[in-house]
Amino acid sequence: MLHATDWQKSTYSGDGSNCVYVAATPTGTVHLRESDDPDTTLITTRPRLGELIRALKAQPPAP
Repeated sequence: MLHATDWQKSTYSGDGSNCVYVAATPTGTVHLRESDDPDTTLITTRPRLGELIRALKAQPPAP
């Protein structure tokens, strides 16, 4: 587990209680967690995270 000081709050999280935190590691992986469940961490790579973000941005808005 990463130290709390290694986590950064996403700038898109705003001031609400549902926040996403991101941490990059020296090995090149990216760790993601949600403030509601900080013990659950998703681990990915920068290229894969970039693919996910691009795919989400390409989706039309929900009705």
